[in-house]
Amino acid sequence: MFTQIKEDIASVFDRDPAARTTLEVLTLYPGLHAIWLHRIGNWLWQRNLYWLGRFVSHIARFITGIEIHPGATIGRRFFIDHGMGVVIGETAEIGDDCTLYHGVTLGGTSWQKGKRHPTLQNDVVVGAGAKILGPITIEDGGRVGSNSVVTKSVPAGVTVVGIPAHPIHAEKSQGNMTEPPQAIGFAAYGQATDDGDPVSHSIETILEHITAVDLQIKQMCKSLDEIGAHVDMPDLPHMSRVEED
Repeated sequence: MFTQIKEDIASVFDRDPAARTTLEVLTLYPGLHAIWLHRIGNWLWQRNLYWLGRFVSHIARFITGIEIHPGATIGRRFFIDHGMGVVIGETAEIGDDCTLYHGVTLGGTSWQKGKRHPTLQNDVVVGAGAKILGPITIEDGGRVGSNSVVTKSVPAGVTVVGIPAHPIHAEKSQGNMTEPPQAIGFAAYGQATDDGDPVSHSIETILEHITAVDLQIKQMCKSLDEIGAHVDMPDLPHMSRVEED
């Protein structure tokens, strides 16, 4: 138990630059308090003490503003930053080294019994206000941008944004998931700082493609000239990047 508490505290320092002292983390981080109380509630739930488990969850929600059903399964070094408004459903499963921000919902889409909430594998980051709905899976290293609505599974290392959520970035292999978050590409609020604007990225890709095609055409014209088949190559306008002010 104490080993897990030490890991929890270390995860705060790893992922929140605002954390200053261990005393501050122990006393003023509601995300930690919610996780610790959940472990008690989950222990009771697994022993069929359902009312007591729900009661502990109820107290945790009153104290922290975070609602975690005692039946939810949560791995190690789980971090909820800010935390207000987070809801985690009964059949949700969360792996190791995952991070959630305020307003996140891991919700169900059915009133049927059985698995109806999402599964987050290891090293998943979910940005503020995001909703992940149904028995889908966010695979290792997945990122969910703020305020996204996710209703389909997300492959490993992919960032999704929007309503409905769509992929914009596939990260390289995250390597060993037991390394500190900085070493495996931790992305605050679910979107890495180098993701960039997807529209700008698309335009840049098109320009690169056009440039490559122009080069191929020039090489073809040169080859034709060498065999005596002259081809008039019109002057094309030069494409240059627009400099920012």
